[in-house]
Amino acid sequence: MVHTDVTDVLVAGAGPVGLTAAAELRRRSVACRIVDRLPARLPFAKAVGIQPRTLEIWDRMGLVRDALDAAVPMRGQLTYVNGTEQARIDLALPPEVPYGFAALPQYETERILDEFLARFGTRIERGTELVSFTQDADGVTSRLVTSSGAEEEVRSRFLVGCDGAHSVVRKALGLTFEGGAFPQEYMLADVEADWDLPHGYGVRAMHRGADGVVDDLLVCIPLPGRGRYRMSMPTPPELSTARQTEGADRSRVEHGLEGGRAPSLPHIQAVLDRLVPQPTTASAMRWSSVFRISHRMVDRYAEGRVFVAGDAAHIHPPTGAQGMNTGIQDAYNLAWKLALAAEGAADPRLLSSYDAERRPVGEEVVGRTVRHASEGIQADPTDPATLMLREAQLLVAYRDSPIVGRPDPGGNGDGPQPGDRAPDCGGLAGEIAAYPSRLYDVLRDRGHVLLLYGHDPAGNRFDELAATARELSQGRVEAWAVLANGGPADGTRLPVYRDSRGEFGRIYRAQEPTAFVVRPDGYLGARLCPPTTQELAAHLAGVFRRAD
Repeated sequence: MVHTDVTDVLVAGAGPVGLTAAAELRRRSVACRIVDRLPARLPFAKAVGIQPRTLEIWDRMGLVRDALDAAVPMRGQLTYVNGTEQARIDLALPPEVPYGFAALPQYETERILDEFLARFGTRIERGTELVSFTQDADGVTSRLVTSSGAEEEVRSRFLVGCDGAHSVVRKALGLTFEGGAFPQEYMLADVEADWDLPHGYGVRAMHRGADGVVDDLLVCIPLPGRGRYRMSMPTPPELSTARQTEGADRSRVEHGLEGGRAPSLPHIQAVLDRLVPQPTTASAMRWSSVFRISHRMVDRYAEGRVFVAGDAAHIHPPTGAQGMNTGIQDAYNLAWKLALAAEGAADPRLLSSYDAERRPVGEEVVGRTVRHASEGIQADPTDPATLMLREAQLLVAYRDSPIVGRPDPGGNGDGPQPGDRAPDCGGLAGEIAAYPSRLYDVLRDRGHVLLLYGHDPAGNRFDELAATARELSQGRVEAWAVLANGGPADGTRLPVYRDSRGEFGRIYRAQEPTAFVVRPDGYLGARLCPPTTQELAAHLAGVFRRAD
């Protein structure tokens, strides 16, 4: 029997992307349901790389400690060509970046997000599939079917499709998914290796023929557990699925784990024997599969009240561990905007900014990973420091977004600008705590934050600016004063932090006075120098709906 349930947001798909969207919505007290057609979490170490930017997001949400406890560090990469070690790559980042690179199996990422979501009273509805939906001006009506065949109708204000490369949501919206497929197939395996290579380093071993072309390849990413790695390598002819797809519909998306014959330990051992520079035995295989890679991109991320994120919007080679992390950032960008919309507090322009901000990011990631898969990261002309920051996803920016302010006209173009990630810094000393805080400690578990920097809070009208922000956001913007050394703390009623080591002023290139609006996703919405209530109000008007 069909019955109707009502919720604010229905999320289709309970992988890392869907779980991020649901967790952030529930953390912001938005009614949400999340469904997945699978009866249980898959025990596959598919996506394993966790970028520093993703850890920053989890810090903001309040779950990073669980991830750090479960993950292993990614310190760099060892490269071997024809058995000879090449220059070692160390994954080094500037000291103000709070997190490094990490590796965590996808099933562990999903477990952590699932358990975090459960803290808010929401569980994944397993074995439940979204099969169709219609939308109108007021909401979305979706039809769900459980594994037993029971049907349910759900009425929601919004629908988010995080349902993967074969997305029902994307297809029903009629979004294009242009791109192509790589002819190569790869074996994936989760195994233990008894070599004595340095802990925390990935391994890339290849063979070059007389013509200089790479004709054999092994890539190993460390996983939690002694000597455990997720290994990938070309598929031998006897395991190829290519023959199974000859004559098939070429518009079908061929991406991800394939069914059919799975590699066995002897298949993995044969590659190790050919490529690894020391005698190594593989053992304790947890799972294995054949993997196919496509590169595709939707033409838009939303239609009306329906949105797509993650693999439903973009798929590409796994080079540099960009895919899952990009999808998680899609979901986080969307969720805080949906939360304001569900509360009736969002300006109409806010939801349209999801496509404006995230689709260019997806296009860049797809293009870059395709180039790297074809030519190798080492062929990238970018300087090493910038390359490292980009791979860490710390250079993602939204300067062209319709909801961020104009660049600072005060000659501080080398500091973070509206649309840029708000960098962390240390040395923020409160009035009571005897220890200094980091900026990310101040921002954790908060929404919009107005940071007012300067020596003279009273003379620079910090309290008036804070009152304007609270009024126009209906109390949703919190404000703090960040005082340059020597400023009088008694000139404001706001909570005060002193820039005791000058790190905030140095990293933000802040002149006095300057106002920074930090969005819930950790990006700067505005940088105002000197700040005025008129400019602050104009920025907030593009985010928050004015109270009636």
